[in-house]
Amino acid sequence: MDPTPPMSFARSDAARARLHELVPGGAHTYARGDDQYPEHMAPILVRGNRCRVVDRDGNEYVEYGMGLRSVTLGHGYRPVVDAVTAAIADGVNFSRPTESELLAAEDFLALTPGADMVKFAKNGSDVTTAAVRLARAVTGRLTVAACDQPFFSVDDWFIGTTAMDSGIPAPPTVRFPYNDLPALEAVLAGHDVACVLMEAATALHEPLPGYLDGVRALCDRYGALLVFDEIITGFRWSSGGAQRVYGVVPDLSCWGKAMGNGFPISALAGRREYMELGGLRTDRPRVFLLSTTHGPETGSLAAFRAVAHAYATTDPIGRMEHAGQRLRAGFEEITAELGIADHLRIAGRSSCLIFQTLDPSGAPSQEFRTLFLQELLRNGVLGQSFVTSAAHTDADIDHTLAACRAAARLYRRALDEGSVDRFLAGRPVAPALRRYAEPRRLEGVTR
Repeated sequence: MDPTPPMSFARSDAARARLHELVPGGAHTYARGDDQYPEHMAPILVRGNRCRVVDRDGNEYVEYGMGLRSVTLGHGYRPVVDAVTAAIADGVNFSRPTESELLAAEDFLALTPGADMVKFAKNGSDVTTAAVRLARAVTGRLTVAACDQPFFSVDDWFIGTTAMDSGIPAPPTVRFPYNDLPALEAVLAGHDVACVLMEAATALHEPLPGYLDGVRALCDRYGALLVFDEIITGFRWSSGGAQRVYGVVPDLSCWGKAMGNGFPISALAGRREYMELGGLRTDRPRVFLLSTTHGPETGSLAAFRAVAHAYATTDPIGRMEHAGQRLRAGFEEITAELGIADHLRIAGRSSCLIFQTLDPSGAPSQEFRTLFLQELLRNGVLGQSFVTSAAHTDADIDHTLAACRAAARLYRRALDEGSVDRFLAGRPVAPALRRYAEPRRLEGVTR
């Protein structure tokens, strides 16, 4: 097989080379890095509309993941764009609070079960770290119990628990497995825990019956605050997050991603008795909760309010789930026909699907993942997952399934040969959070 892609990436390649001269890693998010895509097939995008994107070379793709799951209504969604345009025409940032902050807070708290107060920021890490800081102040303890889930923050208390811990002192953070109440109780009994921080559910893991209620009860028994990370589940499970779906109310919750349809906004919400420690109506030592120049800028607040309106008046979640259901059914039909359903799988919540790539022995494989990504790209599909948006139409799903069929046929050939070597046009992808740049280190960089 000719390893040369049938489309040109020449202009993207030139931009990528220049980016690596100017930006460490060539991207501002590790999950967007070149090492997360097939070598020499990592497009540099120039525009998008709904769920379609175009790269520098003019190649068009159906996109999945949509801004690392932050865009649920579609790129360039007109009501959000119009709301932001109108807001910023009257000014973006001021030296006093604006009416937009009041209106956005009212809108947000109307959606969030059990939350009395909110502070807006820009990134998910801002608000998860603020929640940790507040929990430590409330309890007088330092230890964070963080669930064994992929990602919570760029800050030391979490990144120090990952392979990319260079330059970080050992954090007072302990991990616990999901859906295992005895394991959590052992952590709480063995440490002075300030907070239990977790996603109530993930794409692959739903809470067992009674699990979240049990977590709530354990936090109350041991005096730890319960913090839900709703950064993915918020506006994807429901507009009120996973807490509304499962009926368990945390002490604090952290939001971001889809609440702005791609505009930079996040939120920390919680019970008044705790949130007031960052305000002016307390006699206790004050908590430096959140204080950001750009947290209340008018454009992102307007984006959030337009998103909230869209969720109240239309059914984005229903459309995401419909697209995911069609994609799952078609994908499973393809892999069953080819006899590879045990090696190429689709899994997860319908609105938050991922694909799983296994080698001939049934082990997860970065090499086979890269082959699948490579063939999707060649057939006009871009995505590290099959996370849908409300903008994915039946036609987009049909396009994707045609790409999946072509990719799955080659996948079957590689399985039959026991290797991707004859089919892969470069080095395999690598985990985003790893200690060394190898196995995707680039030349020309000082050691």
